[in-house]
Amino acid sequence: MKRLVLVVLLIISVFVVSTGLTAAQDGHIVERIRDRGELICGVNSVLPGFGTQNDAGEFEGFDVDICRAVAAAILGDANAIAFRPLAAAERPTALASGEIDMLSRNTTWTLSRDTEWGATFGPTTFYDGQGIMVKIDFGVTSLNELAEESITMCATAGTTTELNITDVSDAYDADWELNTFPDFDAIMDAYEAGACDAFTSDVSSLVSRKATSADPGAHLILPEVISKEPLGPVSPQNDANFADIIRWVVWGLLTAEEFGIHSMNVMDMTDVETAGIARLLGSGDSVAGDYLGINDEFMVDVISQVGNYGEIFDRNLGPDTIFGLQRGVNDLWTRGGLMYAAPFR
Repeated sequence: MKRLVLVVLLIISVFVVSTGLTAAQDGHIVERIRDRGELICGVNSVLPGFGTQNDAGEFEGFDVDICRAVAAAILGDANAIAFRPLAAAERPTALASGEIDMLSRNTTWTLSRDTEWGATFGPTTFYDGQGIMVKIDFGVTSLNELAEESITMCATAGTTTELNITDVSDAYDADWELNTFPDFDAIMDAYEAGACDAFTSDVSSLVSRKATSADPGAHLILPEVISKEPLGPVSPQNDANFADIIRWVVWGLLTAEEFGIHSMNVMDMTDVETAGIARLLGSGDSVAGDYLGINDEFMVDVISQVGNYGEIFDRNLGPDTIFGLQRGVNDLWTRGGLMYAAPFR
C-alpha cells in the first residue's frame, strides 16, 4: 500500500513539474520581441510577389510586408525584424519550437493545422485556390483534357497541395504520378527540364512562377480552380495577446483602406475628429492599443511605414507589377470582395 502511495505521489509530482515548465514557456512572445528588439518571422524566400530576396539580399513581398506591419505595431519600426526562410515542411516545427515568433508564408488555414500545429491563424490576408499549370505545347487546355493523359504531376512537399491533387486525381480516375519537391525552385527546375508534365500549386504561386519564367508565354494556367486556400499569418497557440495583435493589425490595414487612409496622408488624418478614424489611429481619447498592451497609435506606425492593405497588395502583386493581379475576391467588402474587418470599437 505504501509503495502504491509513493508511486501515485511521484506521478503527481512529475505532472506538476511538467505543467509548471509548460506554463513557464507559454505566452510572453511580445515581451521576448521587445527584449530582443526585433520580431522573428518565418517567410518564403523563393516565391516572387509573396516572399523572396532581391539582389541586395533584402526580403520583399506581400507576406513579408505583413510581418513588417506587425513589427511596426509592436516596436514602432517595420525594419526591426529578422526573417527566417522556411521550406513548407518546416513550418509547424519552426512555429512549435519557438524558432520564429510568427509565420507569414502562403499558409492555408485548415482544420488539421489549426489543431495539430498548436497554432492560431490570423485573419485571411489572401483568398486563393489551387490550380494547375502546363506548357502550351503539351496541347491541353482544361482539367478534363489533362485527366485523359498519363502524366507526371509535380507539387510542393508538406502542403495541402498534395492532398488536393490526389483528391482530384481520384475523382477523375486519372493516371497521374505525383512527384513532390521541397520548394518552388526545385519544382520549376524539374518542370522546365521536362521531368514534370504539369505543376500544381495555389493560383497565385502559378501566376508568380509563370510571370518570372524565362518565357511566360510558353505556359498555360488551366481555368479550373480545384480548392479553397485561405492564406494568412500564423502564431503559436500559447499566446492569445500576440495573436490578438496580429489579428488587429491585419484588420487595421483593411480598415485604413476602407477609410481612405494611406501612407501619404495618415499623419494628416491624426487630426480628424471622426470617431471611427480616431479609434483606428489612436487619436484623442482612443485606447485601441491599450487593449493590446501596445502604443495607442500603433496603426499610425503601421500605415506610415508599410501602407494600408491596398498599398501592400498593389506594391507586390497589383496591375502595375509583372504579376498583374486584380483584387477580385481580395477586394474590400464595399467593392464586392471578401475583405471585411471587425470594427475598432
